[in-house]
Parts: sequence; structure tokens; C-alpha cells
Amino acid sequence: MANLISNPPKAESQKSKVESQNGAVVAAPTQNSELGTQHSYDFDVIVLGGGPGGEPVATRSSQLGKKVAIIEREKLGGVCTNWGCIPTKALLRNAEIYESFLEAPKEWGITYDNLKVDFTKIIQRSRGVVDRNVRGIEYLMKKNKVEVIPGNGVLTGKNSIEVTTKDGTKRTVTGNKIIIATGARARLLPNLKADGKQILTAPEAMSMDHIPVSMTIVGSGAIGIEFAYFYHTFGTKITIVEMMPNILPVEDTEVSQELEKLYKKKGMTIFTNTKVNSVVAGKNGTTVEIESADGKKEKIEAECTLIAIGVQGNTENIGLEALGMKMTKGFIDVDENMQTSVQGIYAVGDVAGPPWLAHVATSEGLVAAEHIATGSAHPVDYDNIPGCTYCQPQVSSVGLTERAAKEKGMQIKIGKFPFSAIGKARAISHTEGFVKLIFDAKYGELLGAHIIGSEATEMLEELVLARSHGATAESILKTMHPHPTLSEAVMEATSVALGEAIHI
Repeated sequence: MANLISNPPKAESQKSKVESQNGAVVAAPTQNSELGTQHSYDFDVIVLGGGPGGEPVATRSSQLGKKVAIIEREKLGGVCTNWGCIPTKALLRNAEIYESFLEAPKEWGITYDNLKVDFTKIIQRSRGVVDRNVRGIEYLMKKNKVEVIPGNGVLTGKNSIEVTTKDGTKRTVTGNKIIIATGARARLLPNLKADGKQILTAPEAMSMDHIPVSMTIVGSGAIGIEFAYFYHTFGTKITIVEMMPNILPVEDTEVSQELEKLYKKKGMTIFTNTKVNSVVAGKNGTTVEIESADGKKEKIEAECTLIAIGVQGNTENIGLEALGMKMTKGFIDVDENMQTSVQGIYAVGDVAGPPWLAHVATSEGLVAAEHIATGSAHPVDYDNIPGCTYCQPQVSSVGLTERAAKEKGMQIKIGKFPFSAIGKARAISHTEGFVKLIFDAKYGELLGAHIIGSEATEMLEELVLARSHGATAESILKTMHPHPTLSEAVMEATSVALGEAIHI
């Protein structure tokens, strides 16, 4: 749901495992330095995959004067547009509206009769949003003179791809440079196969034909938590199983604990520090056997089970092994310019490893396009990647968590300010959550920002921009914030960190 894949592990990225290759790119025809011959290619750049990594690299390459083709076996837009970021946000908006209706008589003084949910229309609306976005991408390809080649692509050399269409027709296209942007798919438990009815991955969960009575969700990252919020709002009995100590385990511990407290209060059942031993589909639903850290086992019965434990790269059956492509744990190794170990081939997005986020894929695609066209590019700053989870209350973050800063031995100052003390939050009846900021104690540098609240994902960019410009606690505090807004909580949290709070 980031997406669908909204919040990556904040660990060392794969994006540094290939030595940088220098030298400017020359458009086809090119000179073979060993043989002294020239090659004439069909395209300057071929992009394999049309998702949030592939589409931007194709567009930007064309803008930079390259002849470009993009190969896509499904619809343009990839998982993000078709089965991730966009359709899930449409579904979540439906849940937010319905939740507002449920709260309306008590909270807003608005009453109604005969409130009903047409779940089929909810799903249809989500798919309609997808269709409009796909048409928009198709228009962009046409506008930027990018040739779209439908079919499944397999690299047959470092400059060639064989494309097989759905009717079996084959065509080989050649390119001076190739960019692999094949994305990733849901990772499943060993010996487990999703059937799309009882054992689900995200695409099946967002296109069900009814509201299930009960659902077990294995994994509590962004995908699991977003679906937990969505289905719980419409009445599904939700049980979440997480092997780590907290839900949303990559987030700051206080944020994770706050969300867990709120969701338990809403009626969700949450198991943490708990592993899954088995998932079995039966005649009347699914049975998940879980085991706690102290060895206690129990079984959870539900109508269906959603597996949301991460992703694996789409690297199989596209010719990488024959080329000797270097990979780590199923993801392609790349350097800071997104070049792989095979000269002339780049990889961007989820297939090139974490962070698995659409906006990261786009940024990487632009780096690859710039490097191909000019021989240089400004690398992605993996230390300043925003992460968002679009449940309610929303969760967003950038930079170091408190625990990560302490593990590094850093001296820090922390400012935390609750939305319950913000006038705008009271006015709109969204007082849950807080803003938490982490600063370097000596120099005041903003090290990390963590928000849980109704508009957390929209509030975050101020802090991403602040970090990219080297903002300090003092500069943030002295920057005037408009009143009344939720973003005042950023200024107020900073004042807490500096010991200058006047509103708490």
C-alpha cells in the first residue's frame, strides 16, 4: 500500500554493491572498442517494466533525446498503479468516509437512517481510479514518443530482449542501454500457495467480492496494517500476527506502540513476538497455528488469511543468470548510478532491492536516465527516504528512529508534542497521535521525524525538505507556522526539544 509497499526496513540499501562504471554514453550507432565495429540498435534505451521506476526512466530518457521503448506484459503503471499505491488509497478513502458516518451522530450532531455499504461499488470505484491513471500513463508515453511494446521480455544478451506477446508471437528488439524495472511481488511463507480466495496476497485482498466475517493478517508492515484498518472499519474481525516486538516494526517504537494501543481499543486482536507455524485452508476457512516467544501454541480460525510479510524481486526467467548478473537475496546489485554488474544494463525500483517504495523507484529511474544521457547523475539520498502508512491514524517517518540513534551512540534531544494539544486537531476531532522529532544534541541537526495522526503523510514533506536542507532545531522553531494547522505540532515538538515549549 506505498504504496502498497509503503514502509521499507531502514537498513543498508542494496544500492551500493556494484563498482561505479565511468564514461559518457554515446547514442546508437556505437563503436565496439574491441572489434572496431559499429552497432546499429533499434533503440537507444529499452526499459523492461512499466511501473513507477520504468515509466519515469522512459519518459526522462526520451526528454533527453533518446529513442526509447518500454516493454510491459500487463498494464502500464506496474503494481503501484494497478494493485498497490493507487487502488488501496481509493479503498482507504472509502473506509475513512464510512468511519466518519459511524461517528457522525455522536461527534458531529448529524443523524441519518438506513446507512448501507455497497461493497461491490467500493471495489468498482477503486478499479475505476486505476483505469484513469493507466490511461494517463499511456498518454504520457505517446506524448513523449516512447514506443510501448506489449509482451513478456527476456534478455538474450546485454543489448537484446526477446518479447513474447500473449498470442505467442515473438520479436527481438535491441538497445544500446537496457534498464530492468520488473518490480517485485508478494513473498509467501515456505510451502504456502495463495489461492486468491482463502489465502490472499494484496491484489486479492483489494478485489474481494464481499466483506469477510473474519481475517487473519500475517505481517504488520504497511500492507498488513492498511488492510487491517480497511476491513476492520467495514466490520471484519481482524487478527494480526507479527513476529517482531511491535506492529509497524520499522517505525519508531513509541509510534508503533501508540498505533497498537489504538487498534486494540478498536477491537482488533494483535499478537506480537509471535511466529506462524502453518497456514491451512479448509472447507470453512483458514487455520493459522501461531507460537509465542515462550513456546505457547494456539490456532486462529478465520474466513481468510492475508499474507503480508514482504516482497521478492521479479528476477526469475528474464535471462539474468545467463548474463552473469550479480544479485543478493534475489535482488539485483547496483551502484549509485543504478548500473548493474553487466556493462550497459541498469536496474531500478523494487527489483534492485530496498527501500521498496514507488517514490524511490521513480527517483532511481531519473538517476539512471540522467546517467545514460550525460554520464553523470545526482545519486538518490537513501538516508532521507520518506515512509508512509495510510491507515487511520496515518503514520509517516523519515530519518533515524530513537532506537537507531541510540544504537549509533549519538547524543540526542527529543521533542514530542500531542495532537490533543493542537487547536485544529480538536476542531476536526482528530486528536489521536503526536509528532516526535529527534535532533543532534550538539549541533541541533534534525536526525529523524515521526508522526502518527490523521494527516501524518501530508505533514511529513516539510520535515523531509528540512533534512535535505540541513535544518536545525532552531531554524525550524524560528520558522513561522500558520495557525490553526496540524503542522503547528512540528514547531511545538521542536520547542519541547529545545526546552522552550509554551503550549504544553
